[in-house]
Amino acid sequence: MKNKIARLISLKDSTKLGGGEEKIKALHQKGKLTARERIEILVDEGSFQEIDVFVKQRSKDFGLEKMEILGDGVVTGYAKIHGKDIALYSQDFTVLGGSLSETNAEKICKIMNTAMKLGIPVIGLNDSGGARIQEGVRSLGGYADIFLLNTLASGVVPQISVILGPCAGGAVYSPAITDFIFMVKNSSYMFVTGPNVVKTVTHEDVTFEDLGGAETHASKSGVAHFINENEIETLVHVRKLMEYLPQNFMDKPEEKEYDHATLTPQKKLEAIIPENPNKPYDMKEIIALLVDEDSFFEVHKNYAENIIVGFSRIGGMSVGIIANQPSILAGVLDINASVKGARFVRFCDAFNIPLLVLVDVPGFLPGTDQEWNGIIRHGAKLLFAFSEATVPKVTVITRKAYGGAYDVMNSKHIRGDFNFAWPSAEIAVMGPKGAVEIIFKKEIAAAENPESELNKKLNDYVEKFANPYIAAERGFIDDVIVPSETRSRIIQTFSLLKTKVDRNPKKKHSNIPL
Repeated sequence: MKNKIARLISLKDSTKLGGGEEKIKALHQKGKLTARERIEILVDEGSFQEIDVFVKQRSKDFGLEKMEILGDGVVTGYAKIHGKDIALYSQDFTVLGGSLSETNAEKICKIMNTAMKLGIPVIGLNDSGGARIQEGVRSLGGYADIFLLNTLASGVVPQISVILGPCAGGAVYSPAITDFIFMVKNSSYMFVTGPNVVKTVTHEDVTFEDLGGAETHASKSGVAHFINENEIETLVHVRKLMEYLPQNFMDKPEEKEYDHATLTPQKKLEAIIPENPNKPYDMKEIIALLVDEDSFFEVHKNYAENIIVGFSRIGGMSVGIIANQPSILAGVLDINASVKGARFVRFCDAFNIPLLVLVDVPGFLPGTDQEWNGIIRHGAKLLFAFSEATVPKVTVITRKAYGGAYDVMNSKHIRGDFNFAWPSAEIAVMGPKGAVEIIFKKEIAAAENPESELNKKLNDYVEKFANPYIAAERGFIDDVIVPSETRSRIIQTFSLLKTKVDRNPKKKHSNIPL
């Protein structure tokens, strides 16, 4: 037995070298970590339990019979983050470039299937050259097996993809189906076709970074939700994200202890909204004063910046925040902002995370570019997401809520549970000037002094409609509140909503306007 145990230990030790010391050294010289080093940083110390360490690839073609390395280029298993169980896989670039083989895919599928049975999140650390070409359709079939499980697991357990190297061709679609994608600046790439193919087909000269680098996907395509400077920072941020999420769709996010006696009026909130309704301000200042100290964790920070989404803690409770950003495009809703907001709302609803909606929106962005690219269809996604969501939903209108955008931003009419407004709120079909020019067009044109008549009608309109009280009279606003009391009101409201039960009609699934 002693010799057998020694052999077992020797075999397991050999797997830690992956493709060998030279390849590990080359990886380190590029500033990258090995598959196992990444796991050590990501998970709680000593918690990783590896499985399928003895799996080897089965192919004998094109010299692969000489490349039978234990584990076959992916490390899989189970661990804990913040004391909670997770399933994970970490692709090993030192073994055949981390390429996906038939057996490699089987390992990944096994932990995904088990994760769904156990109700625990799945985290994938991606660093792969793509499908193992020597295996042909078997490796392609392996990708499809993973895609199917990503789809079946969607909304069942949280799925997080961390891109720590190349991710090209069919490989990109697994991360695309998952809930959140992390990328590293200057070392991780995602694209369906690489720069060489692009040049051949479209004659465009483009670098790896410009085509599919972290900054491109974080700011232009919206594919990446988070980008970081290096791998360590990225893995630490994955741990941070996990603090806000539940284990599965039947679970609720962990609530942290909070001393309600520390609640005091936030007087600074009363000085943020400018007197001039057309002057911008930074909604993030308001968020910082409403959430527990330093708890806001922004998602999609560099994409569609006219809307803000992210996780936070409010009174110790994990809450998703969706907020218009008046300092970017006046907070208008456009195609990208609508899709960004809709995706975030649907994730929070899938995993029982309450929603706080902060509204200062002048409407949807006009113009041929938006219309021709489908602002109607894309804007409907955000409307659909809020309407469908059954989690606790609280809205605070800080200033403008005009037109259809008022309806879309979690109004009372689409099942907002509690809708509050500040005294500075303006709830109307459109802005005062535009409305007056339409309603009183003939009177203004016929007046001796059209400009004076316009200003008179404008003042009348502002007095009557540019306030929250008409909506409050109809019960569309539950209360008009003093800004400094907002934090205490939303904490009380979310606490009240803990027992909320709301259901959608029975159906196979909805047909969101994709």
